[in-house]
Amino acid sequence: MAVQTNFIDVATIWLHAGKGGDGAVTFHREKFVAAGGPDGGDGGDGGDIVFVADRNLSTLMDFRYKRKYTAQDGGKGMGRNMHGANGDDLIIKVPVGTIIKDAESGLVIADLSDEKPVVIAKGGRGGKGNAHFATPTRQIPRFAKPGMPGEDMRVTLELKLIADVGLIGFPNVGKSTLISTISAAKPKIANYHFTTLVPTLGVVSCGEGASFVCADIPGLIEGASDGIGLGHDFLRHVERCRLLLHVVDVSGCEARDPKEDFAKINEELQKFSPELAARPQIVVGNKCDIATPEQVEEFRSFIEEQGLTFVAISAATMQGVRELPGLVYNRLKDIPAIPIFQAQYVKPENNMGGRKFQIKKLEDHTWDVEAPWLERILAGSNVDDYESLQYFQRQLSESGIFDELVKLGVEENDTVLIGEYQFDYVF
Repeated sequence: MAVQTNFIDVATIWLHAGKGGDGAVTFHREKFVAAGGPDGGDGGDGGDIVFVADRNLSTLMDFRYKRKYTAQDGGKGMGRNMHGANGDDLIIKVPVGTIIKDAESGLVIADLSDEKPVVIAKGGRGGKGNAHFATPTRQIPRFAKPGMPGEDMRVTLELKLIADVGLIGFPNVGKSTLISTISAAKPKIANYHFTTLVPTLGVVSCGEGASFVCADIPGLIEGASDGIGLGHDFLRHVERCRLLLHVVDVSGCEARDPKEDFAKINEELQKFSPELAARPQIVVGNKCDIATPEQVEEFRSFIEEQGLTFVAISAATMQGVRELPGLVYNRLKDIPAIPIFQAQYVKPENNMGGRKFQIKKLEDHTWDVEAPWLERILAGSNVDDYESLQYFQRQLSESGIFDELVKLGVEENDTVLIGEYQFDYVF
């Protein structure tokens, strides 16, 4: 029988921030006003892509079907110095606890652990209209700057549930029964392995307004850190937990040794994250109602020899369960909050603000200049207009492209390729 689940906790999507609008090339026209001068307005800024954590969401399901998100472009500048409209920001809502990572490097861009909006992809700046380029010696500029492209990036969304306490242990040891008895959570419960297919969150009340959030993490088995079973998919949800409740079946009713079970789960935690394995643990010996007193005491001694707290319970009969929330809450008071994941990703220098270029010699007397920022200036220039061409040549000189061509051995009348244009080099 195929089991369907709507719980999605990892998704990779493309983000395209809005392009800035192009500046306008216009001139004032009015009856009885001669030579009104340039009045081209600036283009509007492109829209940003903004992520916001929403406590009403619990899955990344929406991102399973839609993979591309594009913000609105800025409007073009207009005559009479009219500014183009700024593009609307695109607001993307995700569950609280979502980590945004760069898909290429895997580095953290942002941790949405609260509801504060975070700009992930910045929209491009609008281009300047020709009114900006008028000078006493250049009174009729026939060029404007095009808008800059918005940031374009591929990101991975990874949901890490925010819970104070994580229930860990082998399948069928009674984790789901336990969380259903100490909280209002209602996970599916049955007497077979992998009943629980998704992490379950429950709020545990300790009286007088005191409470904590508990997460039932399903499917941990030996080899989970290597991708065996379901545990590998859900280990990430334990990473934020301050305290681990390690549930073990002390009865051995499934012909398993509780000591071996305890050691194997801790080994999987260590392989997945040594930091996670070092978190404080309370070991909960479940199914005490069908275990012998000797089994319970032997396991208690084994756990306490390792300096850990042991609690004997029976989730089915409620033996020892009522006292457990108070014990956990008091332990949490002494454990500091797990810090949020700090941003590691540094956006690479792009060509929107810098003036990087690369020159390649294609063949004798032919040179190719790669400089996207220069191509954008060229696209907004009128190469048939003397003043516009002068402005473009000044950009070539000030950026160091001319000096580099000379250093590489450019000769008179060599062909220089810039984007779709080609020019003859003249000393």
